[in-house]
Amino acid sequence: MPTITYRQALNETLREELRRDERVVLMGEEIGLFEGSYKVTAGLLQEFGPNRIIDTPIAEEGFVGMAAGAAMIGLRPVVEIMTINFSLLAIDQMVNHAAKIHYMFGGQARVPMVLRTPGGGGQQLAATHSQNFEAWYAYVPGLKVLAPSTPYDARGMLRSAIRDDDPVVFLENLALYNTKGDVPENGDYTVPIGVAEVKKTGSDITIIAYSRMTVLALDVARRLEDEGISAEVVDLRSLRPLDKPTIIESVRKTNRAVIAEEDWRSYGIGAEIAATIQEEAFDYLDAPVLRVAGVEVPLPYSKVLERAALPSAQHLIDSIHKTLHGTRR
Repeated sequence: MPTITYRQALNETLREELRRDERVVLMGEEIGLFEGSYKVTAGLLQEFGPNRIIDTPIAEEGFVGMAAGAAMIGLRPVVEIMTINFSLLAIDQMVNHAAKIHYMFGGQARVPMVLRTPGGGGQQLAATHSQNFEAWYAYVPGLKVLAPSTPYDARGMLRSAIRDDDPVVFLENLALYNTKGDVPENGDYTVPIGVAEVKKTGSDITIIAYSRMTVLALDVARRLEDEGISAEVVDLRSLRPLDKPTIIESVRKTNRAVIAEEDWRSYGIGAEIAATIQEEAFDYLDAPVLRVAGVEVPLPYSKVLERAALPSAQHLIDSIHKTLHGTRR
């Protein structure tokens, strides 16, 4: 299989879906002439023209609302918002309109649109450009929220999102764009929405992660093998719907769990997973579920302070050791 970057996987999938279905259109700031802030849309304007690759004004609420309306009348818009931080300007359109139209219209209308947006820290972009708001969107019934960690999953899940008849928020961590992975040469495959994947099997402890933290978790799991610790890594991939059975099955096998997320600890995805494990696998636990997450501060611009505020491999290793050494049996 060819090895490509996360960025290439997204670009090739967009191109293939534009060719496959003339209803697919792209919208966003600087996605055409400038080819996107992160070059995910490179070359698409030249091939498909301005009627399908639409450069928008800096007006997120306006063009996300336009995409929702276009989706209702038969198009399949893929909207790029430059960073998830800017999506706050369009959150009314996503939460009060795109997410609710199918229900409020009694099933007579659908909103098959995708909102693509990168987030995450580690790039020295300071507090207002380095946030993770996945929990905000995953909280909302009517939205589907995806956060793939590998080029393979990014390609398969973006294709699933574009073909889905419901609004999908597709999250891309900035730190993943240059990561590489194997993708089938015949790339016309899909990864199902709502299905987690065990990226590495193990027997001593389960690490539950998503997006960039899955990459970190896999690195930690391989390092722990040198200590004789067998860690299983579950990649959520989909935050809504959440694949609870895969999480519970893994925890019942290993009897211990640590959750790794880049966003703030309170009220986050990790809190939801911890509650799920408490409710559905409590009798199997040999130690409390621990969470590794970002420090609850606006992310500093200083590289040293930014690094200190973000969850690291060492934070995860320390939590795993604490969980293993805190057994009750």
